[in-house]
Amino acid sequence: MKRIAIFASGSGSNAEKICEYFEGRTDVQINLIFTNNPQAGVIQRARKFQIPVVVFDRKTFYETDRILELLKNNHIDLIVLAGFMMLIPASLLGTYSEKMVNIHPALLPKYGGKGMYGHFVHEAVVTNAEKESGITIHFVNENYDEGNIIFQASCEVAESDTPDDVARKVQVLEHVHFPRVIDEIVSKLS
Repeated sequence: MKRIAIFASGSGSNAEKICEYFEGRTDVQINLIFTNNPQAGVIQRARKFQIPVVVFDRKTFYETDRILELLKNNHIDLIVLAGFMMLIPASLLGTYSEKMVNIHPALLPKYGGKGMYGHFVHEAVVTNAEKESGITIHFVNENYDEGNIIFQASCEVAESDTPDDVARKVQVLEHVHFPRVIDEIVSKLS
């Protein structure tokens, strides 16, 4: 049995799709959901699947080993960042090198890096009159959105599209592809 932990800071729509995808599986299980936001929508979504949620603060994340200990004690094989807004500390990166994945709502290397998330990305895509946008699933390293790319999918951006239109198109790609790509990654873990 492969065990996955999801880290999310917001509404948790991707986390929910991942939980739905793996629900009932005997070879893969979502064991924990971590959030740095006590008001995050992902908390309610996790309850629907009866998945334990760990809420933590900045000090705990960066100045203690509590999160790493919880991951190890729960025998987590893969960490999935699904709308998680904090840079990952070196202790987690060292332990989960090439075993931590993120999804970004753009075709990296465009529109990545600190401050480029959610609506900010879609606004930049529209402002720069891009003809396409999409998603990038990548391994996590010490920098925002710079890890090795695993998968990308694109969608057309029409001249009349607003940032909200682009966001909707990109979210469809996220919900379709992220769970499937996670499944492929976890199947290759030893």
